[in-house]
Amino acid sequence: MRPAPPSDRSGTLLLALVVPLQGPAGVFGPSCESAARLAVEELNAVGGVLGREVRLVTVDGGAPPARVAAEVGALVSLGAVDGVVGWHTSAVRQALLPRIAGRVPYVYTAQYEGGERTPGVFLTGETDVAQLLPAMRVLAEAAGVRRWCTVGNDYVWPRVTARTARAYARRCGGRVRDEVFVPLGTDGFGPVLRRIERCEADAVLMLLVGADAARFNRAFAAYGLHQRCLRLSTHMDENILLATGADGTDGLWAAAGFFETLATAESLDFGARHAARFGVHAPVMGSLGESCFEGVRLLAALAERARSLDVRAMCALGDAVSYEGPRGVVRLRGNHLAQRLYLARADAFDFHVVAQL
Repeated sequence: MRPAPPSDRSGTLLLALVVPLQGPAGVFGPSCESAARLAVEELNAVGGVLGREVRLVTVDGGAPPARVAAEVGALVSLGAVDGVVGWHTSAVRQALLPRIAGRVPYVYTAQYEGGERTPGVFLTGETDVAQLLPAMRVLAEAAGVRRWCTVGNDYVWPRVTARTARAYARRCGGRVRDEVFVPLGTDGFGPVLRRIERCEADAVLMLLVGADAARFNRAFAAYGLHQRCLRLSTHMDENILLATGADGTDGLWAAAGFFETLATAESLDFGARHAARFGVHAPVMGSLGESCFEGVRLLAALAERARSLDVRAMCALGDAVSYEGPRGVVRLRGNHLAQRLYLARADAFDFHVVAQL
């Protein structure tokens, strides 16, 4: 595939921000946008990137993957954007790769199944190998969890993570008794709940996206399963808690690299800056939205270190890229961001961080 033609916007660096504006993930799309906007404004306040003002071109990553890939691919081919960053599902990422990989830098910010090694793709999100096994081990040791049931949306991330969870459950002295996958946008979970009940699960590994997770949480509590069965999610933020409602969060655990209630100097400072910029009615800033701040910052760090937006120059940097952000000091290892990870328990509309994984 031919590289994108050179841009004639020498004074502006345009980034395609691919984030969900519809569908199940749309519940945290506004937080993705505000986090990315804050990152861009802070970069521009100190001279931009490579001396160029940074601007965002928002693309709806909640549309069907083929449509998202066609739109972003067209922007790259026209030289209308210099890079791509954002949270979107692995299905969208896989559709994008043939269109843009190696042509412009691509920073993927979502927590995902792991294993992405395509040159020119850089990843800020948490991976299964880093957070899922430690989280499952904590619940096994602290709560005696042995019998798991996986409930996920039916696409690549939940499917691959479910296979990983089988091995992890055995390493924690238990096993996965059942796996259930439902389409994105599912709003009826009665058959799923009955399968959880029949397999006598101690805990559910939730691999559901956004509003689907919120609907499942409400149905789970209404069915009474929260009284004897825990839930663990690696895709859960405060926006989904709000969408769930306080009655549906009892016994819910989450693993992530950032929580709004994380009491570190870096996270508290980020929360204060976000509130000062967007006000008290700003979107709630959880790990999913905040990841887009990390994505913009990582792309900027790559460009400044390489002194270029050239993908090959960025790939040659190895482990030489680091920066300090809301998640503390983070460093690129290969093409993945190394970061601290945490386990938290839901408390109505907030998370109580109980352990660093």
